[in-house]
Amino acid sequence: MHPGGPMLVLAGAGSGKTRTVVYRVARLLEDGVEPTAILLLTFTNRAAREMLQRVGELVGRDVGRIMGGTFHSVGNRLLRRFGDRLGYPASYNILDREDSRDLMAAALADVVPRTPDRRLPGAAVLVELYSLVINTGRPLSEVLAARFPQFAADEEVVEAVFRRYLERKRAAQVMDYDDLLLNWLLLLRQHGDVRRQLAARFQHVLVDEYQDTNRLQADIVDTMLGPARNLLVVGDDAQSIYAFRGAEYANILSFPERYPDCATFRLEINYRSLPPILAVANASIACNRKQFPKQLRAVREGGDPPVVVAAPTPEGQAAFVAHQVLELLDEGVPLGEIAVLYRNHSHSLEVEMELARRNIPYEVRSGLRFFEQRHVKDVLAHLRFVANPRDEVAFSRMARLRPRLGQRLVARIWGELERASEPLATLGRLDAAQLGLPGAAARSLRELAALVARLERLTEHPGEMVREVLAGGYREVVRAQFDNAGSRLEDLEQLALFADGYDSLSAFLDEVTLMNELSGEDVAARPGETERLTLSTIHQAKGLEWRVVFVVWLAEGRFPAARAEDMEEERRLFYVACTRAKDRLFLCHPLLARDRYRVDVVTEASRFLTELPPPLCEHWLLEEAAKAEPEALPGGGAYRLPGFFPGDDVN
Repeated sequence: MHPGGPMLVLAGAGSGKTRTVVYRVARLLEDGVEPTAILLLTFTNRAAREMLQRVGELVGRDVGRIMGGTFHSVGNRLLRRFGDRLGYPASYNILDREDSRDLMAAALADVVPRTPDRRLPGAAVLVELYSLVINTGRPLSEVLAARFPQFAADEEVVEAVFRRYLERKRAAQVMDYDDLLLNWLLLLRQHGDVRRQLAARFQHVLVDEYQDTNRLQADIVDTMLGPARNLLVVGDDAQSIYAFRGAEYANILSFPERYPDCATFRLEINYRSLPPILAVANASIACNRKQFPKQLRAVREGGDPPVVVAAPTPEGQAAFVAHQVLELLDEGVPLGEIAVLYRNHSHSLEVEMELARRNIPYEVRSGLRFFEQRHVKDVLAHLRFVANPRDEVAFSRMARLRPRLGQRLVARIWGELERASEPLATLGRLDAAQLGLPGAAARSLRELAALVARLERLTEHPGEMVREVLAGGYREVVRAQFDNAGSRLEDLEQLALFADGYDSLSAFLDEVTLMNELSGEDVAARPGETERLTLSTIHQAKGLEWRVVFVVWLAEGRFPAARAEDMEEERRLFYVACTRAKDRLFLCHPLLARDRYRVDVVTEASRFLTELPPPLCEHWLLEEAAKAEPEALPGGGAYRLPGFFPGDDVN
């Protein structure tokens, strides 16, 4: 075993990095290192528990005295003990994300007590912005310019809100998640005696998934070390894909520069994937310049080449995936061993629709199903109200998105519409003064009425209706109130493109509304099972594996993303997607896609496909399937409504 000092373990995908950490800890214990002298930092508490459990099984004794956990959990334990040095009692509370948003909203109200002249970032955006500034160590102005340029002119207001947020946290004796890291670092920097005490205790520090650390976390690790600098970091630079949430790729790349005497070990034996899949992954990542070169080698033998599938349209791409899934089921591959991966959540739309039509159960790892997301439901509420102006739920959701229209005022407006014979026409004629609406609320009502009037004229073009909702103010709502606004706006543009395929609002809403809620009963392999196909963004799929993987929307402008700032990170994302597959890999892209003007445009295959040597993959070109005539339906039955319904057969 390497005696100590700084060590960098470059663990390729599927190479057993967890085993490396486990055996290193076990060997330290066998060599007489006290459990209390070991600090293990991971990115999930579950990973720490599993590693320590395996260590205990190896050494045959209790390892509970090893301090292991996420950066945040370890920081919390240390601050409970030493937080008084920073002015915090040991009984401080921790704010979760929702609590942080509430406190940030209060701080915003303190700084801006009246309705501003222009829209300011909402609490969710402010919390995301604050977190990025803290974790990356970059100036507020720089983060605003890079991530929220629409609020660059509001830097002074944002800074004042952040100062008030800090004051409120201090007064309440609470910390948010970011404080657990920041205060840990401040404790080490400002109190040398505490730093020396911790460095003397933790003689060996091990860090898992080092490529995902941010600048703050890397500084914490460096500052925790004692004179011996016994630091082991394990990671894979080729799987660094979280820059959007503050991860610093330079941490792992610059490790040999910060520790010139470090020993570097490469784990290149892959235990997961078949050789043809690894050949594609190796060829792709070799195109990156900034990396530690590695060549994954498979333990397993055989396997078919990955397949590059060119489908005629996005709908054809989805139909291919669904058809292949059914064939795989016939071959005995369980649904739980199949995944569909994509760059952005919006890319799942056609696949979700096709799976629902074919009654194939699925689960979405990357969050809610597409049409269950809040921003999608907000936009659809506008369309539902135009389609049915008696829909109180749709009106209430739509109206409350407007400034100063709270639940009480919206109920007052709805009372007038409910009594009207023509609610849509009445909306445009409502007298705000008679309703007792204050100035800002009256203005919101006028803007809402004007938007609804414009939507009424577009009912034969539902895609344009979606775009009109965005242009009518909802785009600003997303930017101001939602974290990850760019991705959500991409979802809505994809929704508009999907809606372009329908000639009427009613046909579009029917399709959206009648998507099946699948239970899995018809497709489960055995009674009692509820297996589901997995749909996931690639970011959410990291660390997981499936026998068969489909990667969809591999087209320029989609994957890689049109606004991608770092093409090498996009390629690393493709590498991660490929290395999730154990047995078979399908790389799919549509040849045509409809633009916002309802014109079919030719798409270009992703550069991640065209840069691969052709012999590494099979290439399939799909043809447009002919539409089958619908089958005749049988006659109606003898069902009768329950007695408590009015009339005979009318609901």
